[in-house]
Amino acid sequence: MAEFHVFAAGNATADQPVIRRIGVQDIWDALREGGQDFMARPSHYAFVVIIYPIIGFAMVKWAAGNNSLQMLFPLVTGFALIGPFAAIGLYEISRRLEQKRDTSWRHAFNVRKSPAIPAIVAIGIMLLGVFILWLYAAQAIYTSLYGPNPPAELMPFFYDVLGTARGWTLIILGGAVGFAFALFVLCTTAIAFPLLLDRDAGATTAVRTSIKAAWINPVPMLLWGMIVAGGLFLGALPGLAGLIVVLPVLGHATWHVYRKMVEAPKQRRDA
Repeated sequence: MAEFHVFAAGNATADQPVIRRIGVQDIWDALREGGQDFMARPSHYAFVVIIYPIIGFAMVKWAAGNNSLQMLFPLVTGFALIGPFAAIGLYEISRRLEQKRDTSWRHAFNVRKSPAIPAIVAIGIMLLGVFILWLYAAQAIYTSLYGPNPPAELMPFFYDVLGTARGWTLIILGGAVGFAFALFVLCTTAIAFPLLLDRDAGATTAVRTSIKAAWINPVPMLLWGMIVAGGLFLGALPGLAGLIVVLPVLGHATWHVYRKMVEAPKQRRDA
């Protein structure tokens, strides 16, 4: 029976990941390759990720129906904080494409059989905690500027945010705090989940490697973060339906960003 482990590698003698220095063009190449992975069988991957815009729509409906209109934007943007975990099945598909193996949509769920699943779940719980902290922070910022009462109607609140000093304070302060949360998630998990699928490195090594990759490649990593944020924003515009395409493309591209930043292990574990 395999040893249950979370923070340490499953193999005590496992090689430490080696980070490469990459350029901006490598990020664009990864995005292009992610699009190619998606176009291989788009209907399969759309099926896998259709649940995410449904979840996003449910969150919007919840906010609108529970006198929490001020939380609409934090909910939609904060949902991106758990995106690296939500797209883990897509990393598996790209891994299998790379190995020229069967890529039927059911293989996206093979992640549950990975020996690294305890570490994957642990980092996923961390992201959930970050998401909850962001919601608390967003509510605290709103309360400090508008008081404890939620807005009565959406459009008057929208016009107030865009047309008053306190509204712009909300935008600037909320944006700065949100950026800090997003930067933390980007640096700690940008390549953590692909690494865990590629080798059972343990949660600590996965997070440390992601931080090191961001440190060595700050400009490409920031560009990647901007692409992810911009893609999710555009995907959310058409009633969140655009996420059915945006999420798989970004998910597949994340695998290729990982592959460009981290050298392949000497012996690939066949998951």
